[in-house]
Amino acid sequence: MEFLIPILIIVLVVILASIRQISEYERGILFQFGKYKKILSPGWNIVLPIIQSYQKVDIRTKAVDVPEQDAITKDNVSVRINAVIYYKIFDASKAVIAVERYQYAVSQLAQTTMRNAVGAVSLDELLGERDKISTEICKIIDEATDPWGIKVENVELKDIKLPEEMQRVIAKVAEAEREKQAVITKSLGEEEAAKNLAKAAQVMGSTPGALHLRTLATLNDVSSDQSNTIIFAIPIEVLRAFESSNISDVIDKVKKKKGE
Repeated sequence: MEFLIPILIIVLVVILASIRQISEYERGILFQFGKYKKILSPGWNIVLPIIQSYQKVDIRTKAVDVPEQDAITKDNVSVRINAVIYYKIFDASKAVIAVERYQYAVSQLAQTTMRNAVGAVSLDELLGERDKISTEICKIIDEATDPWGIKVENVELKDIKLPEEMQRVIAKVAEAEREKQAVITKSLGEEEAAKNLAKAAQVMGSTPGALHLRTLATLNDVSSDQSNTIIFAIPIEVLRAFESSNISDVIDKVKKKKGE
């Protein structure tokens, strides 16, 4: 009995020293004699000293900032572009066994894939179809990292920087486009106004007295301002009638009518 007590104490100390805690968001990769044995689940696990070893792997989704890269588009425009990649580990054993430093490997793969994707499109496509290009980059990286036990969830292009000269050119193009739209809008308005005037003239011409009423309304509007000068257009037949008649006779007739 005296020999059992020290042995039990030694066994208890070894067991306590062998306990390893795995958090809920982690998985443990257990090696025995250097060979992969199994994945340790969250909780307390026994890892025997000397015989066994283990490595923790965080399986939460990670957001990795891809450093800013110099790239050349399909139409030979130099740009600087950076992105954010979101990925998570779905097989912890592959992430440890199949690739060394999977974080570094994913970052390097994202950089090269991003440069290749930018080189395959023009500048207009890069600026106008950013979401589509991000999806293509995500698909390529996800397929490449699948053997590593990594699932790429999303890739977002954060910023696209252009040379100053190219920025000025794009600004001029945008300004010219706005001016073009303004001219088109103005011409469409003038065309619509001309059509409405033509319809109004047609209605007035076909309706007896409508033109006279419109003339009177116009005269009323013009005469409301005393600073306006009104010129009446008299038909040539009326003037000829005055020429052919004796002006003095006309004046006498007017005076007689007033005397009456």
